[in-house]
Amino acid sequence: MAKIDTTVGNLVEMIRNGELRLPEMQRRYVWPATRVRDLLDSLYRGYPSGTILVWETDRSMPVRDLAVSQSESPFKGHKMLLDGQQRLTSLSAVVRAEPITVRGRKKPIEILFNLDHPEGGPTEVVEVDEDDTDPEDETAQNTIQGTKLRTFVVANQVLLNDPHWVKVSDIFRPDITDVHILKPLVSSLDDPRFDKFSKRLQAVRKIKDYQYVMHVLDKKLSYEEVAEIFVRVNSLGIKLRGSDFALAQITSRWQGSLKLFEEFQEECEDVGFTIDLGLLVRALVVFATGQSRFKTVGNVAVEKLKSGWDAAKHGIRFSINFLRTNAGIENESLLSSAMLIIVPGFYASQRSFELSAEEEQELRQWLFIANARGHYSGSSETVLDTDLRIVLDKKLPVELISYLRNQLGRLETVPEDFVGKNPQSALFPTTYLALKAKGAKDWRTRLGLSLTHQGRSHFIEAHHIFSKALLKKDGYETAEINEIANMAFVSGETNRRLSSKPAEQYDWGSLSRGRFQFRGARYLILKTANASSRPNEF
Repeated sequence: MAKIDTTVGNLVEMIRNGELRLPEMQRRYVWPATRVRDLLDSLYRGYPSGTILVWETDRSMPVRDLAVSQSESPFKGHKMLLDGQQRLTSLSAVVRAEPITVRGRKKPIEILFNLDHPEGGPTEVVEVDEDDTDPEDETAQNTIQGTKLRTFVVANQVLLNDPHWVKVSDIFRPDITDVHILKPLVSSLDDPRFDKFSKRLQAVRKIKDYQYVMHVLDKKLSYEEVAEIFVRVNSLGIKLRGSDFALAQITSRWQGSLKLFEEFQEECEDVGFTIDLGLLVRALVVFATGQSRFKTVGNVAVEKLKSGWDAAKHGIRFSINFLRTNAGIENESLLSSAMLIIVPGFYASQRSFELSAEEEQELRQWLFIANARGHYSGSSETVLDTDLRIVLDKKLPVELISYLRNQLGRLETVPEDFVGKNPQSALFPTTYLALKAKGAKDWRTRLGLSLTHQGRSHFIEAHHIFSKALLKKDGYETAEINEIANMAFVSGETNRRLSSKPAEQYDWGSLSRGRFQFRGARYLILKTANASSRPNEF
């Protein structure tokens, strides 16, 4: 295996001209902007940031582009990037001032550089992204002052208006000079700050000269052997999940499969369900083998994988339709676990998609109870495998409900279950579903609850009935403030208008309706959990 010392600038150019591509086994670009920020900070300071692993080959292999634009290489041979995709994609986007493209959507990576950052090593502070600021928390904006201690931050509108903060992409642009950047800050070139800030800008540009060690695997290696290396290298850093290992094994033997998975991902997203690639791989394993564990996937024949994938697509389509139309679950955000998408489709497929009225009602009841009680929150594979065995034994959904009872101790949801539960609890989306089923409406617009409303002002948000700011002043703990009992589902505009107003300033008629709706939701959840299966109930 050869080792080559190369620079960030050279690697960015290799990506631009198409010399560096991704093997099909690679997952998509997934880094959040905060990871890009931290990478830039490390390179700026000259800290170590890992190595790059590529495979050089002259053979025609299934490849994919990175999430930044690439030209077609005029050369037959090219290098496949096995380790370093997230770093090099991020650096390419920033240095070239180009957005990344993920699932057909372009998204800029905007990182700002603090010209007036403190000397010395980095200082850990909390960064607040303006877009994530809670409108109910008036103190959130005050913490923005902490960003002055950072060297790089994720861009927000407040800092973009401050000339001390410069877009990193602008610093790399050849048509923008130091004079242009510093003009709003210094009165002349003799200003001592000009020399200080100019040196810092040059230090940012030297990130392109940062040296990476690139390990190059031999051309003689087979794609299957390279896939094994890919799995081993990534597992050392615990970067891959079990589904990623399985995906690498599948794509190494079934060429073109990743494109099929991603096309189906987009189909699901078109109807409102954003499904992780890992869940699709698990569904493939389930429909191909009748169990959920990935350890056997390397021994499954390709033809069996292909037929399993066809069955999985059919099953997932049924599940999504069942969730939306029979259960009122508009998208995956209302599920306590994405694994809940698998069982309805698998059950229906075992019945040739012919369900009786009783089966439909019991399957729907199982779904609500499993969702509310976090059925897959523990040993998810073990629990899912048990569910699958029940289905394969030709049992009715009532047997799935019996297993729930054995697993949970009881099916009933009692008022005490809500104590101390916050929006991260599995009960929270169930509360939304119950409120919606009871006809709850936004307090101001009277629009019914829906996750498909058009326009930002009508998007449904969770509002603290008694505001966080006021309750904190009264000495309440965060866990008490964020309890489900203190949450209401309202439109974004209603949330912003109410902000942190005292509850006595609300429209008390509307607030009373909201309280009634919550009591109704709790009552409805209890009725549903108590094995009711009449068609008109939840």
